[in-house]
Amino acid sequence: MKLLRLICLSLLGTLTATLPILRPAQAQAPHTVTIDFERLRLEGVALAQEAAQRSQFQQYDIALQQVELATQLVPDDFRIWAVAADVYLRTDNLDKAIGALKMAQTLEPEDASIQLALGTAYFRQDNFSEAIRYYEKGVQLKPDSPGALFDLGNAYYMTDQLDKALTTYEKAVALGDDFWEAINNIGLVQYEQGKADDAIAQWTRAVAINGKAAEPKLALAAALHAQGKRFEAIRLASQALKIDAQYRDIEFLRTQLWGDRLIDATKSLLQSGALRE
Repeated sequence: MKLLRLICLSLLGTLTATLPILRPAQAQAPHTVTIDFERLRLEGVALAQEAAQRSQFQQYDIALQQVELATQLVPDDFRIWAVAADVYLRTDNLDKAIGALKMAQTLEPEDASIQLALGTAYFRQDNFSEAIRYYEKGVQLKPDSPGALFDLGNAYYMTDQLDKALTTYEKAVALGDDFWEAINNIGLVQYEQGKADDAIAQWTRAVAINGKAAEPKLALAAALHAQGKRFEAIRLASQALKIDAQYRDIEFLRTQLWGDRLIDATKSLLQSGALRE
């Protein structure tokens, strides 16, 4: 499972919660120009807040316009750049997201969320070495985040560092016993290492935590089918595909980090006459 998180660093709650009402400026003497920088800052913050809200509702065109103006009005606040990056990530504009995040990093180099978001952006560009570099920085700054460890584990997995991936997933699970996604990915690693029984135990545990998740059910079904336990395999696979039919697509499984061994077992399962019936 490739569970990549967005920045999750919204201005809602991190910037001024309640902005003062902006009233028209008093009439100025003729030929006098006064720039109210505090007023501009407040307007920029308000725009970024609204952009963050709009992006939650997928109103991306307006959100992009608002957040880009906000970065011009308040260029020295890392949180504004973080919101801009979040909108860019949501719209798959990865180069602009990375640029905004690096601006945020320059302003606030010790913020873990910025490092982790850079890792996510590079991961989505398939630049896994850079993703690992930033994920590791983020985890150093925030070692008690299961989600950050999970993302780092995925980056290790994509670079065939299976032992590191396994250790990192285990750390994520240790911080939250119900983190079934990390348990599921432990199974993915173990199955590729030839440890089918260990993987089956992990997927069984993941299914027990979340019986409505398609991925561990189908993975468990494929592993059991390969061991000749076909009745149970067909039952689980039928349930999984009713939950999410995408899992019958082999290319989709690859995007979810399924390795060659498990893909082969799944192909055999999906081609079985009993499951087709």
